Amino acid sequence: MPLAEIDTRIIAAPMAGGTSTPGFVTAVHRAGGLGFLAAGYKSAGAVSAEIRSCRDAGIRFGVNVFVPDPAQLNPSPDAVARLEKYRSSLGQDAARYDVTLPPLVLDDDDAWQAKIDVLLQDPVELVSFAFGLPDSPVVQALRKAGSAVLATVTSRAEAELAAERGVDGLVVQHSSAGAHSGAFLPAAKQGGMPASTADLIREVRAAVDLPLIAAGAVSDAATVRAVIDAGAVAAQVGTALLRTDESGARQLHKEALGDERFTDTVPTRAFTGRYARALVNEFVRDHGDAPEGYPAIHHLTAPIRAAAAAAGDRERLNLWAGKGWRSARTGPVTDAIGALLG
Repeated sequence: MPLAEIDTRIIAAPMAGGTSTPGFVTAVHRAGGLGFLAAGYKSAGAVSAEIRSCRDAGIRFGVNVFVPDPAQLNPSPDAVARLEKYRSSLGQDAARYDVTLPPLVLDDDDAWQAKIDVLLQDPVELVSFAFGLPDSPVVQALRKAGSAVLATVTSRAEAELAAERGVDGLVVQHSSAGAHSGAFLPAAKQGGMPASTADLIREVRAAVDLPLIAAGAVSDAATVRAVIDAGAVAAQVGTALLRTDESGARQLHKEALGDERFTDTVPTRAFTGRYARALVNEFVRDHGDAPEGYPAIHHLTAPIRAAAAAAGDRERLNLWAGKGWRSARTGPVTDAIGALLG
């Protein structure tokens, strides 16, 4: 599907971990937006089932896939030692809930190739990638199957590299965005980003001739207009929709976004080993020294996060939030999207 055929200014970000359910994606479509299923943390079979569910609902949608990092699948001995040290540091958190920490697990997010095979065998309109770039043959195979391919980038250099791979468009993510950063080049991971999402769109617009989707602290109609005026074809929003009725986010997470006791967000590797912006709680403060190691650290903290959720403990839960989290609305998703559209 040519990106010019996207007939909405609002795209719901693919939020892995249970937020972007088929029901949520369907509600977004019916509210005038476009939703994405999140393939992260799911088996290929589960992704296939969600695609069927959305297709049966008769909606337009996309699928997002995490690109595995070879360095994390085959870490150096020093990197393994850092991960084991971090595992030990989680002992007190595990003991709090009487849960057992799993051994160190290095994987490719439940079979990367199997997910690509699903998308080739049962093509969807849009396929987006995060955490890296798929090889050119993968991009070309998906396009040949009928999908438009998007890459998530956070800098001009990443955008130029993505364009060389032959993608159809870019999701341009500012550091103000909630949850995981899509940065994959070292310079992008270190920062030095333009002041606003609109500024980043202008910078990337000057470098590549591809449709751009703006992501990062898009929390109101004025910001949507600003990124469109800067050259984006649409705005991708995540945190702005997290608290809606149809969102699959934990109720504890939804409530935390409206709790005035939380006063700031920060990028942290504490929960997954990859920088992700979250509300600052005790777990974030206690584990500011978390090393790089995605998805190994995600697997290590999973039982702690699950137990914290069951116990109603927001202080040890990953409360993903972008810088515009204060504007996140409760109620039907149609109201939230209507407000963003102005």
